[in-house]
Amino acid sequence: MREIVLDTETTGLDPAQGDRIVEIGCVELENHMPTGRTFQEYLNPERLMGEDVIKIHGITNEFVQDKPKFREVADRFLDFIGTDAKLVIHNAAFDIRFLNAELTACGREPISDDRVIDTLIIARRKFPGSRVNLNDLCKRFNVDASARTVHGALLDSELLAEVYLELMGGREPGLVLQTVNSSSRTDKPVVVDTSYHEPRSFPPSPDELEAHQAFLTKIPDAVWNTEE
Repeated sequence: MREIVLDTETTGLDPAQGDRIVEIGCVELENHMPTGRTFQEYLNPERLMGEDVIKIHGITNEFVQDKPKFREVADRFLDFIGTDAKLVIHNAAFDIRFLNAELTACGREPISDDRVIDTLIIARRKFPGSRVNLNDLCKRFNVDASARTVHGALLDSELLAEVYLELMGGREPGLVLQTVNSSSRTDKPVVVDTSYHEPRSFPPSPDELEAHQAFLTKIPDAVWNTEE
C-alpha cells in the first residue's frame, strides 16, 4: 500500500486572496514505512511575502526569486504522488485548497477528497480535548523535532510520517508475529506451530498416587474429608 505524506508552505492563508505555495515536501510510504523516496520543491510564488509569514517558515522573497513556478514542476509533482496513493496530510483542508488552486490555474485536474487522510482528524478522535498540532504530537510520541526551528514542508512531512505511524498503532501496525528477545534475536520471523495435536495421557504411577494420598491426610478439615 503506497501513501504520500505531504506538506506545503505558503505566502499566506487564503489562495482566493492570491496566496501561493512556496514549498512542497513529500515522503513516500510503503505499508506505513518510509521508502527513502522524497519530493521537495521551493517555488517562486510570483508575489511578495510579508515578514510575519517569513518568520513562520524562514523562506525569504530573495530565496525564491530564482526558483521554478508551480506550473513548471506540476507534472513532476503529479508523477510523484501518482493517481491512487493516499495523501497523508495534517490539517489537510488547508494544503488541498492551495494545491487544487495551483493545479486548476495550470490546467491540471484537482486532487479529490477521497484520496486524503487527515491526521489532524485522526489525532482529535484519538486524543479528544488535547492539543494535536504537529509539535504536540511529536512530544506525545517522543519523535525528535529538535530540527524544527521553523516550519518546512519536507521536514514537517518527515516528522508527520513518524507521527502517522504512531497514530496507526506504532512500528508494527497490525503485525501478529512477536519478536524474540534481544539475546536470541534473528532476522527470521518467529514461526508458531498452530496445528492440532491429540492430547497425550500421563497417568500417575502407583508411587505418585500413594504419595498424593499421604499428603492429603496431612491437611486438617479438608472439604473432601467432611462427612454429612
